[in-house]
Amino acid sequence: MSQVLIQDLNIRFGGNEVIQKLKLEVKAGEFLVLLGPSGCGKSTLLHSIAGLNPISGGRILIGGQDMSTAPPSERGLGMVFQSYALYPHMSVRDNLGFPLRMAGLPKDEKDRRIAKAAAMLQLEPLLERRPAQLSGGQRQRVAIGRALVREADLLLLDEPLSNLDAKLRTELRRELKQLHARLGNTMIYVTHDQVEAMTLATRIVVMYQGEILQIGSPAEVYERPSSLRVASFVGSPSINHLPGEMRAGQFCAGPLQLAGPSAKAGAISLAVRPEDVLIGADQPFAGVVDLVEPLGNQHLLWMSAGDRTVCAVLPGQAGLAAGDTVRFGFDSQRLHWFDEAGQRLG
Repeated sequence: MSQVLIQDLNIRFGGNEVIQKLKLEVKAGEFLVLLGPSGCGKSTLLHSIAGLNPISGGRILIGGQDMSTAPPSERGLGMVFQSYALYPHMSVRDNLGFPLRMAGLPKDEKDRRIAKAAAMLQLEPLLERRPAQLSGGQRQRVAIGRALVREADLLLLDEPLSNLDAKLRTELRRELKQLHARLGNTMIYVTHDQVEAMTLATRIVVMYQGEILQIGSPAEVYERPSSLRVASFVGSPSINHLPGEMRAGQFCAGPLQLAGPSAKAGAISLAVRPEDVLIGADQPFAGVVDLVEPLGNQHLLWMSAGDRTVCAVLPGQAGLAAGDTVRFGFDSQRLHWFDEAGQRLG
């Protein structure tokens, strides 16, 4: 298993520094997910680990060896891209075996590795088909298999599920998780989809504009976001953001007033996840329903309290409609407070 150590990494495109002095340790055998919006630098970082992007400073160590300037072929890794990049004129068997043929492996070893990858990914019945005869999920499994046959300790995945429909994404997420459990190799996975990050990762690295905002387990990132930006990005539906100010120990945000985190006066923000908004006649605040979104086993309730909008998750049938007045409050044990700069308080 390969540890990846990134030390003071700089990456420049033209005159633009897209990543500066980035430090990151990827532990051997973990499933690390790089999460962030488009343009945050996550794919750029992954491609630099693979050797596809040159770096302008710092070092990349893989398995304890400095690979900062090594070509991709010498880095001992496999990579899966967003596009399947399969050869249309080749069978699944030949697509899987292509990197082994390029490496000059003997036929017996090549056949062994193809059979092993095909069994893992349930591709045995498809080995003689060509890519045009496969579904999107089957093609993506072939692309993953082509990386696996290298038997690399390090596997890099660049948004491999983005081109699939929702059902296939769910199925392949489960397969990837099970595959990692079986192989135990190191995986680095890039996505902008926080659901993928939460379900797959051992640890999540949240990135924004070439910087790392937070590193932690899915539970840590969700339950204790280090900043308002992280809190807003992780979670669906998005966290309720209520900017306000402290006055004599009370937090005031429009008509909403509740005990704040300190007696110090000044601008702060309260953030509350929709599942932590409480609905009931005994709750302290009044809201007017703007919209009810049915999601089958639950409903999203959007309501206004003065000039503030609050979203709540309700189990089962909501029994409410636009224009209804409801009483709501917040779970006091699950409030997130942020200072004026958006950094976590406490």
